[in-house]
Amino acid sequence: MTAINPSYRTTLFACVSVLALVTLASLLFGAGDTSPGAALRTLLGQGSAEDRFVVFELRWPRTLLGLLVGAALGAAGIVLQATTRNPLAEPGLLGVSAGASLAVVLAVAWGASSATVNLGVAVTGALVGCLLVLLVSRVATLGNDPVRLVLAGAAFSSLLSALTALILLHDQRSADEIRFWIIGALAGRSADTLLWSVPGVIAGLLLLLPLIRPLASLALGERMASGLGHHPQRVRFWALIAVALLVGTATSAAGPIGFIGLIVPFVARRLVGPDIRRSLLPSLLLGPCVLILADILSRLSVRPYELPIGVITALIGAPILIAVVRGQRIPRL
Repeated sequence: MTAINPSYRTTLFACVSVLALVTLASLLFGAGDTSPGAALRTLLGQGSAEDRFVVFELRWPRTLLGLLVGAALGAAGIVLQATTRNPLAEPGLLGVSAGASLAVVLAVAWGASSATVNLGVAVTGALVGCLLVLLVSRVATLGNDPVRLVLAGAAFSSLLSALTALILLHDQRSADEIRFWIIGALAGRSADTLLWSVPGVIAGLLLLLPLIRPLASLALGERMASGLGHHPQRVRFWALIAVALLVGTATSAAGPIGFIGLIVPFVARRLVGPDIRRSLLPSLLLGPCVLILADILSRLSVRPYELPIGVITALIGAPILIAVVRGQRIPRL
């Protein structure tokens, strides 16, 4: 592991501070009638029964879910980019999220409940979706072109999303049960969602720990990584398993939320450089920051209603994607 220098510690401290402020803001601001002042008094133990319900029963669970899902998507994004050596790789653009969504819809259509659908279903769908995109890219000799890899991913994601929509059109029960889930949101999730999501995210992060150094070596090229004693294909396989665990868990908990896996690694690399040994921890902290901030904006934009959180993340992420693509040179990771 690289030495922790003062500037890196300062960056981590700044990320933690921003995360704390965003988390507090998530508890204070909402689309309802409870004002920030009333929410703050509630946190200090002086609020009314109605305010306590809003803060602790509505805002607190969605904030915790935002912390969990944001960390999972941020880590998945930086690992997927390191695995493919492609700064444009993002779970939503490479079929990972779409594969998880299709798997969940299929499970519901075959009789499962969207509230109790097996986490393994979403994880399997995420892994299959990602592997299909990478396989087609390799067969078409597109693996060395970041833009074409993303185009292949976008095409497959659109295909999987179209299949999902087709199933929902022909199965009214599935459409009614999954309509709220499929738009991607932190609101309306039960406390049980957190209970079964935590193990999936922890398992994905634990699987990543022994892969950090090999992934850093892959940035030097496969020959160099092999010379250092690593097995590139094996490293990529387990890295994709970890990504599938993280994205599958996040998607089954909050629905498909795009662009977090693109925004967060982009910012993390700007702050600490491209080395995954340095950028992974900032990504874990910045993921919840971006997701919870987007959730706050979704609550306040059209009060007393809420926008789908995916609309906000797309508004933030699309300009970043365009900026990377339009750059003079797309960096190799």
